[in-house]
Amino acid sequence: MSTLSNTMAKSRLSVKSQTIAAILAIIGAAAVPQLFHVMGTVSGLGTSLGETFLPMHLPIILVGFIAGPYAGAVAGLLGPLASHFTTGMPVSFMLPVMMLELCAYGAFAGLLKDVKLPNIAKILLVQIGGRAVRAAAVLIAVYALGSENIKAASIWTSIAVGVPGLVLQWTFMPLLLYRIERLKKNEQ
Repeated sequence: MSTLSNTMAKSRLSVKSQTIAAILAIIGAAAVPQLFHVMGTVSGLGTSLGETFLPMHLPIILVGFIAGPYAGAVAGLLGPLASHFTTGMPVSFMLPVMMLELCAYGAFAGLLKDVKLPNIAKILLVQIGGRAVRAAAVLIAVYALGSENIKAASIWTSIAVGVPGLVLQWTFMPLLLYRIERLKKNEQ
C-alpha cells in the first residue's frame, strides 16, 4: 500500500463514528442557534443574532473537518431540516437554500480535512464555497423558480450581516481544530 493510501486509511473514521458525528452535528445545528435566539430575545434583538453570528454553520463545518465529507454533507443537509421541524427556523422558504448551503459547508470542510493548508485558509475556502452555493441556490429560486419570498439582493445582505459570524469562524475554528489535531497526535 502506498504512503498516501496509508495516510488516508488512518485518517478515515468508521461508518459508525461518522454517523455518530453527523447526528451530533445535526443536534448541534438545531440547538446552538437557539442559544443565540434566546440571547437575542433577552437583548431585544430577536432572531437577528442568528443571522449575524451564523451559529448553525459551526457544528456543520466542524463535523466536516473531523469526520469527513459524507458526515459533513449529511449533517449540513439534515441540520436545517431538523432545526426547522423542532424550532420553526429557518423559515420554510429559506429552508432549501440553507440545506444546500450547509450541505456544501460540511462537504467542503470534509474534502479539505486532510489537505496540507493552514486551518484559516481551509476555513476561508469552505466559507467561499458555501456562500457560492447559497448564492446559486438563491439565484435559482428567484430566476428559475420565480420565488417571490427570496430576493437576489439577499445574497449580498446575508454576507454583510454575517461578517461577525465569519470572523467568529476565523477565530474559533482554527483554535478548535488545532486542539483536536494536538489531541490526535498525543493519542498516537
